[in-house]
Amino acid sequence: MKTIEIIGYNRANLGKSESRKLRNDGNVPCVVYGGKKQIHFHSPMILFRELIYSPGANFIELNIEGEKIKAILQDVQFHPVSDIILHADFLELNEEKLIKMEIPVSFTGDAPGVQQGGKILTRLRKLTVSSLPKHMPEFIKIDISELELGKSIKVGDLEEKEYDIVNSPLVSIVSVNIPRVTLPTEEEEEEGVEGEEGAEGEEGAEDGKEKPTETKEGESNDKKDDKTTEGNEADKKD
Repeated sequence: MKTIEIIGYNRANLGKSESRKLRNDGNVPCVVYGGKKQIHFHSPMILFRELIYSPGANFIELNIEGEKIKAILQDVQFHPVSDIILHADFLELNEEKLIKMEIPVSFTGDAPGVQQGGKILTRLRKLTVSSLPKHMPEFIKIDISELELGKSIKVGDLEEKEYDIVNSPLVSIVSVNIPRVTLPTEEEEEEGVEGEEGAEGEEGAEDGKEKPTETKEGESNDKKDDKTTEGNEADKKD
């Protein structure tokens, strides 16, 4: 696992006002515990950038005025508005003691289910791992090259390693979801109904226009018949 160095300086005074002053000067109040003694120190905030935003898990080598301590970041507190680091807690490592860390997962291969139209859904991006420091991984690699459509990989499906995963074995880590058929919205349905009604109205109007034409033709035929009858009667009189 990668190790990041953090340079620190012992704190002469403790308290909220002193911590506030350190932050205003661009430093982070820190504490390291788990060893023979607890040490309060401060470190430049800029040194935490690589540690906080690194994609993988890391060990830390604290260099506090020449005293080197191997540790892990146990907890970090951020300001709720400005997101500056308020405080950092470090746990000193003992090579013979188990530790717990949040380890990111890393996927390898191409899932066949995606090629079939599915979509990858990552349910867990980190797993809680318990291990001796020497066996702690930087990433947990998961092969998804056999992940079919509608299938998932659970914690219990992972191969046993020299570390233990604390998460429940029934918890799903990644899956390929089956795409859903898009259903029409209410607005689309209303537009469809209005379109049908409009088409029926146009057909009705066309039928209405044809009827008067038929009536006129009928009236003209009746008039012709009346004239023919009158002519025949006149011939009889003659």
